[in-house]
Amino acid sequence: MDQVTVLTCAVTGNLTRPEQSPHLPITPAQIAEDSLAAAEAGAAAVHIHVRDPQTGAPSMELDLYGQVVQTIRRHNPDVIINLTTGPGGRFVPSDEDPRLAGPGTTLLPPARRVEHIAALQPDICSLDLNTMNSGEQVVMNTPRNVARMARLIREAGVVPELECFDSGDLVLARKLMGDGVLQAPGLFTLVHGVHYAMPFSPAALAYAQSLLPAGASWSAFAIGRQAFQAVAQAFLLGGNVRIGLEDTVYLERGVLARSNAELVTKARRIVEDLGGRLASAAQARAIWQLPPSNKR
Repeated sequence: MDQVTVLTCAVTGNLTRPEQSPHLPITPAQIAEDSLAAAEAGAAAVHIHVRDPQTGAPSMELDLYGQVVQTIRRHNPDVIINLTTGPGGRFVPSDEDPRLAGPGTTLLPPARRVEHIAALQPDICSLDLNTMNSGEQVVMNTPRNVARMARLIREAGVVPELECFDSGDLVLARKLMGDGVLQAPGLFTLVHGVHYAMPFSPAALAYAQSLLPAGASWSAFAIGRQAFQAVAQAFLLGGNVRIGLEDTVYLERGVLARSNAELVTKARRIVEDLGGRLASAAQARAIWQLPPSNKR
């Protein structure tokens, strides 16, 4: 087997808390540095959220994204930059009146959620298709708002990475492709292990894969203790893989990963031990039909 696999590193995420690991990158400089080190370790793509440098809380500030992107492009113009558009989609119903937004609600208009995409024009950006329970919150990505975000992403010349958390998300993706909102066959990421969404198991991953459009390029990952199991299973099913401190803070049971690069190194070893090899950034661009880095 000579399978070339694209590895994406999810560098800091939205939900991993600083108190879970002292190694979680927080500032733009830390996020960029971790991204570059992950690329050196074998990641062809980096998936990026940003955080308030003072509090470590998730942020959507354009300037913070700009600092990260500019630093990465200055030092490694080849690595594929994938910016999130997930923040801004959470609703927490008020205890007194569930029709009203309570504390913790982050809902933003679709244009605001992709403002940084239009401004910075990364290679890829995530586009969540899920509407689901998440703890006491509801993640809301209605078909109309997904379509509005997709149009703005397309106008920016950016490829959407379709993040699917359950089987219905894949059904919605195919419907939007049929309507011409999304371009077929698509670039997908299958998300497993998030509370109240699709659990991780070989059978669940195989089922999700079976719902993909013919010819789609796909990756998969799982949250928490099954993160490295998902690396192996996604590879064995012919998919691409993802790892990073967004997905797990542990290198192994009870041992905190000291960096994203350390997680990437272990994932690389899993892929290579199973007979595969990681794609370079240039190879990944060809696989995902992205422009060469000097054309961005």
